Amino acid sequence: MEPNDPVARVLIVDDDPAVHDSYRMSFAPADDAAQLADLAAELFDDVTPGDTPPLAMTFDHVHQGNEAVAAVERAVRDDRRFAVAFIDVRMPPGIDGRETARRIRAIDPDVQIVIVTGYSDFSPAQIARVAGPPDRLFYIAKPFTAEEVVQTATALSHRWLADRELARTRAALATKIEELEDQARELAANESKAIRLANRDPLTGAPNRLAFLRNLSEQARRPGAFAMAMIDLDRFKLINDTLGHLVGDELIRTICAILIDRTGDHGFVARLGGDEFGVLLHVDTADAAVMRCERLVRACSADLQVFGHPIHGAASIGVVMVAGDTGRDPVDVMRRADLALNEAKRSGRGVVRLFDDSMDESIRFRRRVEEGLTQAIAKQELALLYQPIVAQGTLDIVGFEGLLRWNSPDHGAIGPATFVPIAEESNLIHDLGDWVLDSALAMLADWPSQYVSVNFSPRQFRRQNFVGHLVEKVQRAGIAPDRLQIEITETAIFDDAERAADTLYRLRQMGFRIALDDFGTGYSSLYNIRKFALDCLKIDRSFIDGMGRERESAAIVHSIIHLARALRLEVVAEGVETEQQVQALRLAGCSHLQGYFLSRPVDGAAATDMARSGAWPGQARISAEPGRA
Repeated sequence: MEPNDPVARVLIVDDDPAVHDSYRMSFAPADDAAQLADLAAELFDDVTPGDTPPLAMTFDHVHQGNEAVAAVERAVRDDRRFAVAFIDVRMPPGIDGRETARRIRAIDPDVQIVIVTGYSDFSPAQIARVAGPPDRLFYIAKPFTAEEVVQTATALSHRWLADRELARTRAALATKIEELEDQARELAANESKAIRLANRDPLTGAPNRLAFLRNLSEQARRPGAFAMAMIDLDRFKLINDTLGHLVGDELIRTICAILIDRTGDHGFVARLGGDEFGVLLHVDTADAAVMRCERLVRACSADLQVFGHPIHGAASIGVVMVAGDTGRDPVDVMRRADLALNEAKRSGRGVVRLFDDSMDESIRFRRRVEEGLTQAIAKQELALLYQPIVAQGTLDIVGFEGLLRWNSPDHGAIGPATFVPIAEESNLIHDLGDWVLDSALAMLADWPSQYVSVNFSPRQFRRQNFVGHLVEKVQRAGIAPDRLQIEITETAIFDDAERAADTLYRLRQMGFRIALDDFGTGYSSLYNIRKFALDCLKIDRSFIDGMGRERESAAIVHSIIHLARALRLEVVAEGVETEQQVQALRLAGCSHLQGYFLSRPVDGAAATDMARSGAWPGQARISAEPGRA
């Protein structure tokens, strides 16, 4: 027999030794064992005739009921249970078969019991009541035949083995079900945690953009008006860059706590990302919404201590009123609040702006401008004008600044202050910048020695391989790099000072001229001119315009000129419009002048004539010596 073949233990309980001998003879090996198995299959549906697995049976013989009970107890304890128990009904002087069956059934509920009797004091129903269930209780009458006993033992053993296998399968299935239920509970807990995490900002613990959109959607479907505000911290990037991200993160947590505290139960606060927050306010009117938002601005505009650093908080807010139960798209509501926030930023920061339709119209106009700008180059709608830059001592034209103009057939003449920021927000700025650069470099071939000064936006300056791009441009044009002056603002270089310093150094190494435009309006001018490789400072026109009216403007101009001279830098005064300004700047030692008083911007042909002749329209009005009219 193979080790894995099934084995069934059979217990025979009878007080007559002759009966035990009959059992032994019945279970002696016979040639018709397969036939007996098939007969068992016909009697019980558990097995299929002809497919009955080989079955080995072992037999334990006892003569009294108490011995049988003890044997079953040992079998259960040792996990060597009996499959079938043949029990005689009358076994004097001990307990009878009915009581024996009852006790055995109490010890092992799964054993198959066969009551063997010629005469019984108990009916089958009485025995079944104590030794049931009926499907595990069977009867054989004495005297029995060998075939009858063998068939019953074989069939019931197969059934017992099948029940055991089924029980194991059910136990394994129950364990698996329990594991699956545990996994389901764990998944439910994880799902709940994931939903909670998916709706929470990890930095502040406040609701995030996803939670805000869901709350906004629900609010928009309810009756009654409410307001949605978008809040942005003012000059947060400056704080983040100068004091570090840890301070920046702590400032965001501090401001978030202030907003939640001041909004209270009458609103909903979420961090939308970066230094931007969204707030839902339960108000009925626009005036009430603006009033609530102004209180939030004042709450944020506080002197804070963040990791030992004194910081003055500041925030701008854009707010939009929403009529409830209108089904308005929450994304559109946020877009309108963002438009109002942009207007607040443009208005000087630290203010509240309520959305109105004119803001939306401005966006539509910007889109139309952007669409028109994409065709402006191909349709030759762009023009590059040139304004001369004059040396104050000799009054010679040393260079020209290239100024871009756009004559749109749909919108008329559009100034660069309008379309350049729009181009800056898209990749159009690179196409425009390349067109300007190519046009300006083409003019240099017709000029004797003057340079051309070209403005580069922050996005152009951060362009990948900016230096290599410029080198390729001047080489293709056959122009020396020192005839191209690159004008940038402090904003362009302040975003990433280390990278900007490296870029400017490499530009100077290649021979390009560098001018810092709008000098005096940035955050840290003295720091910038000391750190970066520069050739020229261009004084912002606002200071030149205020020289005759404000002592502060005149003092700033004089300070810039003296500082530049100490650092051996050129100084160009922009926006020179009067003779008095010319004389004052020359006396102050300003090295170069530019403005309408000298010449308005002219087209390429006129600029070439000026460059070749050395004469410019306002030259006759200025004495060659400073101080003389």
